[in-house]
Amino acid sequence: MTEGAAREVGDGVDREATLRTLTDGTLEVTGRLVEASNGTFFGRVTRDDHVLECVYKPVRGERPLWDFPDGTLAARERASYLVSEAAGWHVVPPTVLREGPFGFGMAQVWIDVDVDAPQVAVVPAGQAPDGWFAVVEAVDVEDRPVVLLHRDSPELRALALFDAVVNNADRKGGHLLPTGGAVLGCDHGLTFHEEVKLRTVLWGWADAALEPGERRTLERLQGRLAAGPLHDALAELLTRRERAALSERVAELLVSGRMPDPGDRWPTIPWPPL
Repeated sequence: MTEGAAREVGDGVDREATLRTLTDGTLEVTGRLVEASNGTFFGRVTRDDHVLECVYKPVRGERPLWDFPDGTLAARERASYLVSEAAGWHVVPPTVLREGPFGFGMAQVWIDVDVDAPQVAVVPAGQAPDGWFAVVEAVDVEDRPVVLLHRDSPELRALALFDAVVNNADRKGGHLLPTGGAVLGCDHGLTFHEEVKLRTVLWGWADAALEPGERRTLERLQGRLAAGPLHDALAELLTRRERAALSERVAELLVSGRMPDPGDRWPTIPWPPL
């Protein structure tokens, strides 16, 4: 994404212009991510003199998943964006559903990441720096003890709470997008399952008490899930049981007053974690 586009995404008025361009502009495919398990393309969207770079994932390129048999990954990506916006987290790049060169699918603004601000790292055991959480111990390919870490920051904590709400089953380190002091997330196709499937590398706040601001955010989201534009939009994207489970997760977080704890569930970390 260009520097100008990055500024637009952070601005309230320009965000609407970004969404209009992303939805109604002419979408041209400019490349493909060949390592992705589903069809993932790079693109450029043009509307008048407004140009955005984007990621485009057509539904026809989605690989069937036995544990996510309902709906589409594209719909869950859009639903994740809507929940992030309604709660005020703003942790998902602008995301829409639209027609494209390879059919209907998801289009999301491309984010250039700050490569000098890694959020997850693997270091030799016993060498965790201050300001980082140790998540899991392991051994590397040469059988040396290592530890998986993530930063201790408000931005990542917001993503961890968002992931708990949307039941993200695939929060890898590579799905974190640090940019300009913020940290966004991408690849939210494996979300909103009615069963608990939270798999993430962001377990540093496990069982931590919710902060007052986090409680207010969840209460605001709870109201918007019950009725209004968010309720109506999610009804077009998720099943009834998925929507019910979403509301239940928010209610359970408010009742417990704590961040999720992996407990004895398995698996709780995606593979590969990075």
